[in-house]
Amino acid sequence: MGRELEAHQLIERSIIKKYRKDIWNPFVTAIKRYQLIEENDNIAVCISGGKDSMLLAKLMQQMHKHSDVAFKLTFLVMDPGYNPFNRQKIENNARLLNIPIEVFETDIFDAVEEIEQSPCYLCARMRRGHLYSKAKELGCNKIALGHHFSDVIETTVMGMFYGAQIQAMLPKLHSNNFEGMALIRPMYCIHEDSIISWKNYNKLTFIQCACRFTENCSIADNAGGGSKRQVVKGIIKKLKQENPLIEKNIFNSIHEVNVDTLIGFKHRGQVYDFLDLYNNKN
Repeated sequence: MGRELEAHQLIERSIIKKYRKDIWNPFVTAIKRYQLIEENDNIAVCISGGKDSMLLAKLMQQMHKHSDVAFKLTFLVMDPGYNPFNRQKIENNARLLNIPIEVFETDIFDAVEEIEQSPCYLCARMRRGHLYSKAKELGCNKIALGHHFSDVIETTVMGMFYGAQIQAMLPKLHSNNFEGMALIRPMYCIHEDSIISWKNYNKLTFIQCACRFTENCSIADNAGGGSKRQVVKGIIKKLKQENPLIEKNIFNSIHEVNVDTLIGFKHRGQVYDFLDLYNNKN
């Protein structure tokens, strides 16, 4: 008889076998297409405790095992002020999944508690800054975040609907404030539906809204109440019923932007207008 596999090994097998087409292959595609991992990289995989970042950690573990490219990994968990239940849930899941996490604490939740205008935006910026800082302190040159295909297209639509701009989410970018550091999104090509399916197949539960101000959705997937992202999710879901390719078309559109047809655009902080190009044609 063969040796009985441990829980984390069964979960790893599901990624490589059952979800090879929907999760592993798109993950590898993003790594190669956008050149996210390079020789001698030292990558901090940032884990918030949700399904996306936990799956990212397992994917990066598997890539580290099988890749011909030599790189290092650190699994970084920042505690911005989680309640005891959420903190314990993250630690329990890390043990279950065999992820050797390194936890560091901040007081971000306390810092934004009295902020009335855009507290979520400020919280997100502060979290990103602390992750960059800690990763650099540990000798890392990149941080990896768990944003996925669905985040990419929703962000694009949100920018148009609510931000009055055409702006996409890049698969990698240099940090403006931490020299020598970069951010990568290895799950860029993985659909959220596939992540949820993987989670349910393995009977896993993760925290969702870890913020102390929205703890009513702390263990519910796809929570978020009436946020703009949830509105956009609903719109895209309805459009898919009529056109199943709607998500793919939005995703492809940010790879095929025809700048010649835009009225105005920015490049490296410089604003351009089509009239400038029109009047200077000759």
